[in-house]
Amino acid sequence: WADLLVLARPLGGIPAGLGARDTLRLEMGYPLHGHELSLDITPVQARLGWAVGFDKPAFVGREALLAERAAGPTRVLRALRATGRGIPRAGLTVLRDGAPVGEVTSGTFSPTLKEGIALALLSPEVAIGSAVVVDVRGRALECEVVAPPLVRASTRD
Repeated sequence: WADLLVLARPLGGIPAGLGARDTLRLEMGYPLHGHELSLDITPVQARLGWAVGFDKPAFVGREALLAERAAGPTRVLRALRATGRGIPRAGLTVLRDGAPVGEVTSGTFSPTLKEGIALALLSPEVAIGSAVVVDVRGRALECEVVAPPLVRASTRD
């Protein structure tokens, strides 16, 4: 570790923890196993179907994933930007017109955007640009459904 730090410092490298990694992955809209991918969240729902070798003749779960892809997933991973003051956190319910339409899978404060951001599994009819509300312990946090990445590469140039 010490040798790595010595080599990294002249290049501007500094230690970063899991919190920094998590913020950066959320700003980019990258899923994390256990949050946006699991035995209950398929690659089709996580919008990672492109990474599945559907052309392979056989793999565990192939038929189920093909059927889900053909029928359309019952939920899809979307990004949220809080338009109100607050942070959408994992496990909170997402509502549209007062009805539940999904759940936040990961959320944090973005120091780059200076607002709360999140990834959420939502009903497929909740489109990019939709206004939704996250129920934060009984308080409505207004959010907009946006396309990732939430932070554009040019922001950091």
